[in-house]
Amino acid sequence: MPAIAKRVGIAIFAVWIALLAACGGSSGNSNSNGSTQANPPGGISLQTVSFGDSLSDVGTFAPIAGAVGGGRFTTNPGQVWTQLVAQHYGDTLRAAFTIGFDHQLSPQGGFGYAEGGSTVATPANLNNFLVDVIGDIEMPVTQQVSSYLSAHGSFNSAQLVLVWAGANDVLRAGTLPAAAPTVQTAANTLAQTVGQIVQNGAAHVVVVNLPNIGLSPKGRASADGGANLTQLSQLFNDTLNAALQSNGLQGKVIQIDSYGWINQIFANFQSNGFTVSNTAQACDPSKTPHDTSLLCSPATYSAPNADQTYMFADDLHPTTRVHALFAQFVEQQLASSGLGH
Repeated sequence: MPAIAKRVGIAIFAVWIALLAACGGSSGNSNSNGSTQANPPGGISLQTVSFGDSLSDVGTFAPIAGAVGGGRFTTNPGQVWTQLVAQHYGDTLRAAFTIGFDHQLSPQGGFGYAEGGSTVATPANLNNFLVDVIGDIEMPVTQQVSSYLSAHGSFNSAQLVLVWAGANDVLRAGTLPAAAPTVQTAANTLAQTVGQIVQNGAAHVVVVNLPNIGLSPKGRASADGGANLTQLSQLFNDTLNAALQSNGLQGKVIQIDSYGWINQIFANFQSNGFTVSNTAQACDPSKTPHDTSLLCSPATYSAPNADQTYMFADDLHPTTRVHALFAQFVEQQLASSGLGH
């Protein structure tokens, strides 16, 4: 579902810069990271730390995308699942870094390290979004974790650490069988990174596997109807599960099966409140700049309530309602593990 694969021209950004300046340049990312509710809905207060890609990005690109009402990879101004889970535990998740027109990542003091376009460990390349304007700057997850440890030293038992990554590795891997080593290396590396998080003091670590990327509109539009992306998603998940087990981590983390969850949502999309599953986009491609949910706003919706009735914002990223349902699923899994109610 995630990936940043489309370029934005410098000419159109000149217009956006003017719009941003006229609007005062607000990114919507203040630096409050402590518990914001005396009695959080989850029944327990935890500080949330997030690592990953666009599925979990709370606003890395907001200083730029906010000029057209965007800011996150969903149906803006909707929130992504990490924000909702953080709120459930009395926290407000803010971006750790934001990207400005100076082509630099600027630290913001937040704990949302996930960045759109990030892989598990592979450095950015020329397929990344906004490369003409901001360069190759997003951090792979290995670097996100290193950046956190450099700034904070360790994790602690009062934190909830969310980890969801690997989709960009799958999307860039190519086709089987040649793609298999790339995907397996990414999954093994992610397991090692999770081990690093645990070894550095984290007591509540959530590891989410990959959804069925082949079911996305991007998958459906591919020549094989998404079969290769589905197989690569499964390969990543199988490898990650085996690596967590072999590294002795399965009893130390909370695993979330997004693959099985999204398959069930697709199979019962109407009973889950959707009228459109994976057959169309909530963000109208003819209205949304460069057909990316990062730049999607109510003005570019395919229908007035598309953020609630469609499953996909663009060809890879989920809508606000899907994020909300997934956050509820994660919260239920966490409650089953003993965190909250």
